Amino acid sequence: MPQDTDKEKESLFKAPPIPEQERMVEAMLFAATEPLDMREMAARMPHGCDPAEALVHLRKRYEGRGVTLVKVGDGWAMRTAPDLGYLMRREVVETRKLSRAAIETLAIIAYHQPVTRAEIEEIRGVSVSRGTVDQLLEMEWIRFGRRKMTPGRPVTFVVTEAFLDHFGLESARDLPGLAELRAAGLLDNRPPPGSLPRMGEDEDEDGEDAPGQNELFED
Repeated sequence: MPQDTDKEKESLFKAPPIPEQERMVEAMLFAATEPLDMREMAARMPHGCDPAEALVHLRKRYEGRGVTLVKVGDGWAMRTAPDLGYLMRREVVETRKLSRAAIETLAIIAYHQPVTRAEIEEIRGVSVSRGTVDQLLEMEWIRFGRRKMTPGRPVTFVVTEAFLDHFGLESARDLPGLAELRAAGLLDNRPPPGSLPRMGEDEDEDGEDAPGQNELFED
């Protein structure tokens, strides 16, 4: 019987014991430069392995340690324990802060995704320079989404797993609420409704034609 033959072949290759599978998953995650999903791990492991079960054991083993196992989107990665992040500050190269225009653009995409460029401009009240979107794309914090089923089929933008990973989020649903944003000072000193300039009236700050303009970063 063909089915019996297949079962016999499968039985010849027993999966390694869970502790060994756990070591395999640990090795892959330790060496990976970006989060790995179940399919990637299963493809690299011997026949019959169960990376999901191995992850359960591995996650328990790393509880309370200096390195922890976290889920990023559909993938898994090893990261420094959140309460020990301050120890890494001297090892990280300091970068310039995002400008207010870039922060607003990124926040709108994160909270309203998928969102078109026109919708971003409508929410902000000013035009969005091409440089801002291009730089956010280069940073791989946003990417192109599906085209919207409206006249012109405009492209939409969504945040990436790199964005979620950078801010320690499992998904966009974990973004902070308004109260948390105010507590962090991100909503302080906001201009009152109606005081924002209309599209095209703030070209010095956001205009695409301003020579040498790079609104992504502040000096």
